[in-house]
Amino acid sequence: MTVGDNNLTIRIGPDELVIRQRYQVLSIINDVLIGIWFLIGSFMFFSDEWVFTGTCLFVLGSVEMLIRPVIRLIRHLHLQKIRGPETPTTDSTYDF
Repeated sequence: MTVGDNNLTIRIGPDELVIRQRYQVLSIINDVLIGIWFLIGSFMFFSDEWVFTGTCLFVLGSVEMLIRPVIRLIRHLHLQKIRGPETPTTDSTYDF
C-alpha cells in the first residue's frame, strides 16, 4: 500500500504477528516474575533470618530486569530477519 510521496508500506503477515505475540508473552511473563521476586524479597527483609534470601531475590529480580532489553533486541533481530533490510523498523507500537 503506497500513500502519496511518503510511500507508506504496510506488511503484516501471519509469521510477523505470531512472532510479536510470542515475544509479548515472554515480556509479560518476565515482568510478572520481576514483581514477584521483588515483592517476596521485600517481605523477607522484615525478618533478620530471611534477609540473605530476600537479597538473593532482589538480585534475581535485577537480573530479570536485564532480560527485558535482551528480549526486545532478540525480537528486533528476528523481525528484521523476517522483514528484510529494506523494511523500516521504526515501529515502536509493540516495544516490549
